[in-house]
Amino acid sequence: MEYRIHPKTGDRISVIGIGTGPIFEAPEKEAVAALTYAHERGVNYVDFATAGAKTFRYAGEAFASVRSEMLYQIHFGANYETGEYGWTTDLETVRRQVDWQLKELKTSYIDYGFIHCLDSENDWEQYRKNGVLDFLLEMKRTGVVRHIGLSSHTPSLARTILDTGVAEQLMFSINPAYDYQHGEFAAGSANERMALYRRCEAEGTGISVMKPYSGGQLLSADASPFGQALTKVQCLQYALDKPGVLTVLPGIRGLDDVKEALEYLDASPEERDYAVLGTFTPQDAAGACVYCNHCRPCPAGLNVGLINKYYDLARIGDAMAADHYEKLPKHAADCVSCGHCDRRCPFHVDQSGRMREIAAYFGR
Repeated sequence: MEYRIHPKTGDRISVIGIGTGPIFEAPEKEAVAALTYAHERGVNYVDFATAGAKTFRYAGEAFASVRSEMLYQIHFGANYETGEYGWTTDLETVRRQVDWQLKELKTSYIDYGFIHCLDSENDWEQYRKNGVLDFLLEMKRTGVVRHIGLSSHTPSLARTILDTGVAEQLMFSINPAYDYQHGEFAAGSANERMALYRRCEAEGTGISVMKPYSGGQLLSADASPFGQALTKVQCLQYALDKPGVLTVLPGIRGLDDVKEALEYLDASPEERDYAVLGTFTPQDAAGACVYCNHCRPCPAGLNVGLINKYYDLARIGDAMAADHYEKLPKHAADCVSCGHCDRRCPFHVDQSGRMREIAAYFGR
């Protein structure tokens, strides 16, 4: 397993986590086996915005004995009183649901307590007005919740809540379809969405990724908005390349889904490469480096993706970006303008020109 360290909380988080959405449909024995296998392979981050109530019992059975090794993301506002997923901002319902979820999971604490699924200003207003936010903050003060997060599909609202400073983690839907304005949750332009990811990295807010396959849409040529299927490995790599991302949470139905997600860890660079997306890049995203590193290897030894990333972060005020840039073994000024990266870039970036611009900005 590969792990990334959360800049604010210090948690060591597996790059592949678990989205529990559909697993409630599996028989208990099979579901517990799948969850146990995931833990045995190093998965330590689990999201509990599931579609069915049985998921909590399954996870309680699978993880109770290794609870201290796991990180739970639990949503204040997800309601399972009917046995299926529902959404609520009623304070007493939220209280009952959090208590019930803790009992089913056989745990006394929550690693990441989430402001759940806010996509409009009215959602945020209701969450505060009804006292649910105060309840979540009180749970953090008493130590039941270790850290606070936010789940949303809307960049503008995510920015509004991040402005309050309350959230240390953002759960956001990241995949090529949504980033390129295709699908139900494709809110915000390509540039607006990337700006959100960069902000999270600059401020040390971690991102856990939901819907990396766009609900399976991207895995089928017939369903994909691009007319061409991507693999699960390509989708996972795409999300993990985005600034701020710590873990990707593909939904699992059983053991086969877990094994397929974990194939990412043994995938070759060629299998992870999603350069084909360059042929589908919308006009507002063309010419912008997405740090995919398809331009490797650089004949002069530059890490073009990281150089671009630190430059973009420095320009939005990331105090650490310049230091990270200085520590690179090669800098933009070392570019020999051979044009290799320009020819290789699937997103039509003038990388040679960017290297001159970046060298001027950092002075090397």
